[in-house]
Amino acid sequence: MAVYNFDVVVLGTGPAGEGAAMNAVRSGRKIAVVDERPLVGGNCTHLGTIPSKALRHSVRQIMQYNTNPLFRQIGEPRWFSFQDVLKSAEKVIGKQVTSRTSYYARNRISTFFGTASFADEHCIEVVCLNGAVERLVAKQIIVATGSRPYRPADVDFNHPRIYDSDTILKLTHTPRRIIIYGAGVIGTEYASIFSGLGVLVDLVDTRDQLLNFLDDEISDALSYHLRTNNVIIRHNEEYERVEGTENAVILHLKSGKKIKADAFLWCNGRTGNTDKLGLENIGIKPNSRGQIQVDEHYRTQVPNIYAAGDVIGWPSLASAAYDQGRSAAGSIMENDSWRFVDDVPTGIYTIPEISSIGKTERELTQAKVPYEVGKAFFKGMARAQISYEPVGMLKILFHRETLEVLGVHCFGYQASEIVHIGQAIMNQKGEANTIKYFVNTTFNYPTMAEAYRVAAFDGLNRLF
Repeated sequence: MAVYNFDVVVLGTGPAGEGAAMNAVRSGRKIAVVDERPLVGGNCTHLGTIPSKALRHSVRQIMQYNTNPLFRQIGEPRWFSFQDVLKSAEKVIGKQVTSRTSYYARNRISTFFGTASFADEHCIEVVCLNGAVERLVAKQIIVATGSRPYRPADVDFNHPRIYDSDTILKLTHTPRRIIIYGAGVIGTEYASIFSGLGVLVDLVDTRDQLLNFLDDEISDALSYHLRTNNVIIRHNEEYERVEGTENAVILHLKSGKKIKADAFLWCNGRTGNTDKLGLENIGIKPNSRGQIQVDEHYRTQVPNIYAAGDVIGWPSLASAAYDQGRSAAGSIMENDSWRFVDDVPTGIYTIPEISSIGKTERELTQAKVPYEVGKAFFKGMARAQISYEPVGMLKILFHRETLEVLGVHCFGYQASEIVHIGQAIMNQKGEANTIKYFVNTTFNYPTMAEAYRVAAFDGLNRLF
């Protein structure tokens, strides 16, 4: 058995693992990373963020082609299969793997591919893909193994028509109708993707409102646009059992309803990838969803072991995971790069997309904060008209007296890009963080960013 010594070993090469490794190596430490796949990138690159967003982009282009009158000079609206749009996602995955592989090589980071587990708090045993066993000894270890879809025991995921958000990428046919159980971020994104391909979608929500952490007006707008694209949203429903037949799947709900479709997609919850780590050997006990508890420095109850990314739970976003991994390494290196990651914008890649940061109207009302609202509707924005993207709006919430920006909520074209302007202003101090910034700043025209100026004037005009 080969034994190697390192300063830091990082388990996982997704965003959290990459962020941790790249920050740690900057301090001149000897770093190793371990991944169970033969390629770097983690679930984000191979199964989650990258494939689903690439799928969404292709579907959005198809929708544009089929609805924009300009393209009728080229030809009639066309139907595309799920396999057609999946091909573009596969190309992006390959490019991402190539880029990320070069990061590790350029920084002289040792990479090991296989199943990792703790022999003790300083020793990782790796069963390599070729069957060989190697030991990695390190002063500190960062767990960044990510998560996978939660699978209840009473749902037969071996059935050829029953999928989760990982296995849906292996779908070999385009269903006429699909049931999506779970209306969280992943469920609503896939509802948009399939409805954009002309598939009838039944979106089963266990709650009474879509994405209830969003501003109510944004949530309502999403519901409206999903419904106009042939998505049936069924709120306050729970499954009793999922029945797979030879040619269909029948969902039996506790309310007595039965729904039949060609395919079934389970999108209800995630589980941390900790079951193979041998955490019992070092005294770490994950919660019921396989997640590891950490302190604000991303340190576990074992002082030299840290964890970051989806394996620790909230917010389970690739963007936050990278920063959490970087911060975990920063805690070890003491190089002033540590911060507790809580300034996280929400990015939801439905069609149209959603992004927000800060407080919602509901939260401000409950806290009795005197706020006002400024809005800019995209249908009146020149850039949106040029782009044939009239759906959506930018909404700014600000304090009536101090004019401090309290929240930014965006729905529509380029929402996940637009929100970062508001985020930058909200992070400023004093007078720099007021709605007047948007009035006193010249924006390029025509742009989507000028929606901030329009919304700011709208909000200031409401004051008296």
